[in-house]
Amino acid sequence: MRINEQPSASSAQPSEPASEPATAPAPEPARPVALITGVGRSIGIGAGIARQLAASGWDIAFTYWTPYDRRMEWGAEDGAAASIARELADAGARTAAIEADLTGPDAPIRIFDEAEQRLGPVTALVLSHAESVDSGLLDTTVEAFDRHFAVNTRASWLLIREYGLRFRGEPGSKPGEPGTGAGRIVALTSDHTVGNLPYGASKGALDRITLAAAHELAHLGVTANVVNPGPVDTGWMNDDLRDAITQGTPLGRLGTPQDTAHLVDFLCSPQGQWVNGQLLKSNGGAAP
Repeated sequence: MRINEQPSASSAQPSEPASEPATAPAPEPARPVALITGVGRSIGIGAGIARQLAASGWDIAFTYWTPYDRRMEWGAEDGAAASIARELADAGARTAAIEADLTGPDAPIRIFDEAEQRLGPVTALVLSHAESVDSGLLDTTVEAFDRHFAVNTRASWLLIREYGLRFRGEPGSKPGEPGTGAGRIVALTSDHTVGNLPYGASKGALDRITLAAAHELAHLGVTANVVNPGPVDTGWMNDDLRDAITQGTPLGRLGTPQDTAHLVDFLCSPQGQWVNGQLLKSNGGAAP
């Protein structure tokens, strides 16, 4: 008997039960959005963090600035942003690659505007960008000093400020809960100063700004921490430096982007919500 067909009066057969209504699949839970700066090279720390967070269920907006890599000794990696975005998409993440010159004071507003328009509100802000050109006390130029502080310090402050002004999560909630999410700020720093004065000094100022955010943004349910990855070879070490650092590290190896990424992933997770206002060294015990 076909569904909805009525039996004849002489039929002794019972009518068939009505078919069960189709059940719609449950909607996928919303993925929180992480904004990661400094993701311009596939072997960099920023790219490692992006991969790890994507695998942990985050959507990823990331920034890069090709002209910086072009003037460094390692050179620019053609097509890196597109390639990284494809990797993140393969891990299930929606992505937004944003090229941005962080020397401009208006860059943070534009970055957040684009990230929100393409992916939605930002739950975690990870600062892994850097201007880093070796020079010491006697040979650092005013122009180089100002550029380091514009990128490493002022841009980081403006990004954190923009994040705080826009954050709408509920205090005590967990990243990934639909509609809300406890906020996370993680900034990467360095204790390198000798022979690298403007980089080290500007990173030291970044530390203070980030640790201030742990207190000033606490009412929003935001935690803020600083991570020092230690010596991670992402193409800038020569053989002599690589050997010297390896021998001086108790664990007998260099750091990897994955080492940093695992710690950042933990800090951005619900399990990391009690860690706040800390400067954490993830460096295998290497002496500064």
